[in-house]
Amino acid sequence: MRFHQIDKAAGLRGEVAIPGDKSISHRAVMFGSLALGTTEITNFLQGADCLSTISCFQKLGITIDNLTGNENEPERIIIHGKGLNGLSVSSDVLDVGNSGTTIRLISGILAAQPFESVLTGDASIQKRPMKRIMEPLSEMGADVKSLSGNDCAPLRIMGQPLHSIHYHSKVASAQVKSAILLAGLYSDGITKVTEPIISRNHSELMLRTFGAKVWTEGTTAILEPHPSLEGQKINVPGDISSAAYFIAAGLIVPGSDILIKNVGINPTRDGILKVAKAMGGKITLLNEDYEGEPRADIHVAYSELHGITIEGDIIPTLIDELPIIAVMAAAASGTTLIKDAAELKVKESNRIDVMVENLSAMGCSIEGTEDGMRIEGGNPLNGSVIDSYDDHRIAMSFAIAALIAHGESEIKNSDCVSISYPSFYSDLQKLY
Repeated sequence: MRFHQIDKAAGLRGEVAIPGDKSISHRAVMFGSLALGTTEITNFLQGADCLSTISCFQKLGITIDNLTGNENEPERIIIHGKGLNGLSVSSDVLDVGNSGTTIRLISGILAAQPFESVLTGDASIQKRPMKRIMEPLSEMGADVKSLSGNDCAPLRIMGQPLHSIHYHSKVASAQVKSAILLAGLYSDGITKVTEPIISRNHSELMLRTFGAKVWTEGTTAILEPHPSLEGQKINVPGDISSAAYFIAAGLIVPGSDILIKNVGINPTRDGILKVAKAMGGKITLLNEDYEGEPRADIHVAYSELHGITIEGDIIPTLIDELPIIAVMAAAASGTTLIKDAAELKVKESNRIDVMVENLSAMGCSIEGTEDGMRIEGGNPLNGSVIDSYDDHRIAMSFAIAALIAHGESEIKNSDCVSISYPSFYSDLQKLY
């Protein structure tokens, strides 16, 4: 995918509807599969990661219908759940593709099943750290083994009876927390997970919707075992991580005025909004709805941004958005310092190194640190050849950077955006 310089006077204008939230789409399939009866999901994200979750549960014996919509009826996912003990052994290896959410969360479920499972994924997944879930699941009595011996996938899971624990996580990770809570559904007592900072809480909110007894005290999530989960109707809000690219584009491309429809604004995920406003961004929330998963329309307009320091408690609320925030920082005046973000090193790529490499190639003054980046913004960017390293968030971030760069930019392996946002390029083109 090649990008040409956009006329700054014209800017980007119009409305865009963001595909469903990836995190919520994953969980709706998983929890619907563990519930009794039918679960209907609308605005499900039809991205490769979420389709991997569907595939895994189909191999575990769950009937899932992916229904194409029309002008009178939206697309729907129909899950015919069989209850907590309704999964059956798969004759195939469960392939999660590129999805870290799938492999970590499903591990918590499979740890309690009365059969053996093997999980694998693509080359990226086979390098991502799984010890962070293997340790707490093992404390619960699970038998989880890294077949390559390096604490990474492929994983072999021998289902075992589980006991409850109170786990103190070293990292604020919704995937770690969710894996433990899902295992806790099958445990012999109350399961607790305490984090240093509260991570995104989609699992807690949705488990409660399905009928589980789960609550939060401070940074501790608490769950009682053996609920009877019941099928639900789930309408997935737009993914704020996907909306972040249009938020950034609206703020940094001169003359822009964009309305982003139906975006999830869960307070454990809305750090991008706080940072953008702190940098001087003109952002307004419209049609706010706080029933269930909070959502709103987001209006953004071109703004003269300035650098800030981003650190501490806000980091878990925007960890996936830090690459596009780095692009915003490159366009802003002054210095932006990103700290406490070492987690960027173990995403689909080492996002600290990749952002430094590619923004430097575009002429930005940027330095990587042990836990983040230091960015000197305000200088013009130049078109360049960008290596996405098959990381969807890198590809989309530099598609936005290319909009303010002089000359033409080319993004290698740009199709990796299909992992989370298959229609990204066409949606962006509509705003030209």
